[in-house]
Amino acid sequence: MRPADRSVRIIFPIGMLGGGVTPEGVARGIALGADAIAVDGGSTDSGPHYLGAGIAKTSRGSLKSDLRTLLIAGRGAGIPVVVTTCGTSGTDAGVDWVAGIAEEIAAEEQLSFRVAKIYSELTRESVLGALAAGRVSPLEPAGTLTAETVARCEHIVGLMGHEPISAALAAGADLVLTGRASDTASVAGIALGRGIAAGPTWHAAKTVECGSQCTTDPLGGGVLVEIDDGGFSIHPLDDTSAATPMTVAAHMLYENADPYRLREPGGTLDTSTAVYTAVDERVTRVEGSVFEHAEQTTIKLEGAAIGGYETVSLVGIRDPHVLAHMDAWLRRFSGELARRVGAHLGLQAHEYDAELRAFGHNAVLGALEPGGEPPREVGVLFKARAADQATATAIAKIANPLMLHLPLEGMTHLPSFAFATSPAEIERGASYEFVLQHTVDVDDESELFRTEYQEVGSRG
Repeated sequence: MRPADRSVRIIFPIGMLGGGVTPEGVARGIALGADAIAVDGGSTDSGPHYLGAGIAKTSRGSLKSDLRTLLIAGRGAGIPVVVTTCGTSGTDAGVDWVAGIAEEIAAEEQLSFRVAKIYSELTRESVLGALAAGRVSPLEPAGTLTAETVARCEHIVGLMGHEPISAALAAGADLVLTGRASDTASVAGIALGRGIAAGPTWHAAKTVECGSQCTTDPLGGGVLVEIDDGGFSIHPLDDTSAATPMTVAAHMLYENADPYRLREPGGTLDTSTAVYTAVDERVTRVEGSVFEHAEQTTIKLEGAAIGGYETVSLVGIRDPHVLAHMDAWLRRFSGELARRVGAHLGLQAHEYDAELRAFGHNAVLGALEPGGEPPREVGVLFKARAADQATATAIAKIANPLMLHLPLEGMTHLPSFAFATSPAEIERGASYEFVLQHTVDVDDESELFRTEYQEVGSRG
């Protein structure tokens, strides 16, 4: 039963637009009385390349398919659709890319709507101005930001919260497309814009940020969250999944250093007094969350810069003697490579990076990998990074015979290993790195962001 006080029902169909929205799940949410649809369009999870290069991780076809489903459903029900962090990293080009796809869908489906495009990309000059004014602070483990680091950035974005989204919806936007935003901003922008209490709103937004991940079927058809002043309820949109107190509470652990507290631009969510109650076998209700408003509003900055150019090679090893002494082989490889690169290319160790990752041995955990029986086969990924592509490839070519035949010390024969590709060297181009892990103090949460409105299709 719908609460008597202020409330809103929001469909969150999937963790990231382009991942495969199920029309059936969205239809169930509409039937349950949804007031809006929200979805995230990006993340930093896949690394700095997408921000640095200004391109999307998601294929155009996949994103268009999902967006078509949401726009048709939203226009049919007369409810808004909010997509945050467009184009994976939230650059201005990412917002325009998704907006262009929305225009195509409108023409193909005879839809009309008002679009709000909220841009979050920042110029180097604006960041340098904030730095000079003493308004930039580091987040762990970053150090003090320098002008040189800002100058290296290919793209810089600010991580918006709810306010620009709430304002766009209040201005009558049917489709809101944002640049970089917090994962919770879409749901919070909808609910807070309707005056609903901040505590349950931010906790609900955090809980549904990955769609069905807060249910017993993480790949299910999304969720509908119902938020009111007293709390929120999670309704799975797949008949075979359930939102249990455990699955709902567990999501505060996801990508969060503190299981009870979550910082947003305007303050901190505190869930330490939250109570999770099963309404029935499939629905959970949460009450007791609070939001502590900060004295100083801050916006997180993200920036990516070119760290060099990379070439990789991959080889598979099944020699049992080498596998039984894998650490010794890796050490010998590194030492021999450094000797040959110095002799053949005249490069010192600080002038390039060379990395070996032995998948099946210790590629993920490194020194924390528990001991045990030697693996039957290991894939060794070699990565060379240098100031230019030609040098990176030259280093990889020097590594080639070592990856193919390097024996352990004391072996009287040359082992043979198997390259995954021919040629073995794969040029990856520019290799980006995150160089901004800082916040900037602002007087207004919206001051760094720009909103443009556009009428799409014919309303006649």
